[in-house]
Formats: sequence, C-alpha cells, structure tokens
Amino acid sequence: MAEKSNETRRPVVVVDGVHIIYKVFASGRRATKGASVGSRKFSRRLGLREVHAVKGLTFTVYEGESIGIIGSNGSGKSSLMRAIAGLSPIQGGAVYASAKPALLGVGAVLLPNLSGEKNILLGGLAMGFARKEMVENTDAITKFAGLEDFIELPMRTYSSGMSARLRFAIAASRDHEILIIDEALAVGDQEFRNRSEARMREMRDNAGTVFLVSHSMKSILDTCTRVIWIEKGELIMDGEPQAVVDAYNKHTGSTTID
Repeated sequence: MAEKSNETRRPVVVVDGVHIIYKVFASGRRATKGASVGSRKFSRRLGLREVHAVKGLTFTVYEGESIGIIGSNGSGKSSLMRAIAGLSPIQGGAVYASAKPALLGVGAVLLPNLSGEKNILLGGLAMGFARKEMVENTDAITKFAGLEDFIELPMRTYSSGMSARLRFAIAASRDHEILIIDEALAVGDQEFRNRSEARMREMRDNAGTVFLVSHSMKSILDTCTRVIWIEKGELIMDGEPQAVVDAYNKHTGSTTID
C-alpha cells in the first residue's frame, strides 16, 4: 500500500526552532609558567559553563511515521527526545505534540527491591491500565521480555540487559500515539531485537508515531520510515533512511550497518 503524503497525514509533533542550553558547574586547575605542585602559582578556575546541546532544530513528524534519530555521542539526540517528552526545559523555540509522548529509555526507573512481576503491575498502572488488565497481561509481557525464569526475583538481581528488556516489554504492551525509544534495542539477543522491531512496526501501523534513538544502523534501517541526523545540536540531514544512513556512514568512515 502506498504511503500517504505529508499533506494528507496529521502532524503529531512539531519542533519549531528549539534551543536547549545546559548550565554546568566547571572546575579545574590552570598552572602558571614555572609553577610546581602545591605552588601558589596554581590557580583554581571555578564557574558556570553553558553547553548549547540543541541549536535551533525545526522539523514536523506525522502520524504513522517511525523516525530514526542518529548522530555521534554528545550530538544532542537524547536532550532533544527529553524535550519532546516534556522532561527537559527548552530555552528557545517550541515543541507541540498532539498527545503526551511516552519516553522509554535506558534510564527508565524500575524499583529494585520489588520483583519483576510487581514492577510490571506498577508500570502498567502508571501508563493508565486497570489492575485487572495488567494481571491478565503479565504472562505475555514476561514472555516478550524472555524472563519467565526470573520474573519472581527482585529487580536488583537482574542484569542491565534483563532490566532493559522488561522496560521495553512493559512500554510496548499498549499502543502509544507517540513513543520515544532511546537506545532500548541495544540490549538482548537478535531474537529479542526482532520481536522489539516487529512490535514497533505494529504500533506504527496502528497510526502511532515512533522515535528510535540508536547507534545501530541495522535497527534504524529495519524499523524506520524516515531518519533525522543531528551533529553538535544541529540538523544535518532529514530524509529517506538509506540515503541518510549512507551519508552518516561516509561522514564517520563506518563500513558496517550494525
């Protein structure tokens, strides 16, 4: 089936000239010429430093799109996603969304002293599920995450990969109008990644919009209908996935899509 043009699709996220600036406390030492350790000629430099993480980004995202967000470490990808989700303030421009975006990231909180099963229940309640629905969905979520043998154990006994798989399984147990996934597919074996990518495509086909932040170009190409490349907070390229990934790989000198 042919994809609808942007003119016939409903915009769900508009990023309009967004700037994100962090103020961080910087400290260090500067040695004057001829100084030695312990000398008064060492002076300590203290103060606030501004980090301009996102610099005037503008783009529109439409319903049913899967948007890959790529760029080198520190390029502003995660800062932008947190701003779209309403979790970080912006210092210029605006973000408009048709529904509250749900952010699934590697830092999503699960309670370490509770079992995986109880975290499924709490996570579902936080997303608006009724308790009865989550009880009914627990087995399916557990199976999706591949944690059948561990679900009754406390979360503190899980590896980081197990925790990340469970976070994704909880978030993916319902359809979201706007779902943001920040590096969540970088964990688990290929079988889990295949399940995750299939679920993302299913959510997209149900008129949901998915953002995927990833360093795996294979996941980006397998999942996304559009790719946005950001470097040093600036928009470098926005378009068809293969074209953007090829340009990014040329820029980085990469010869692999993994």
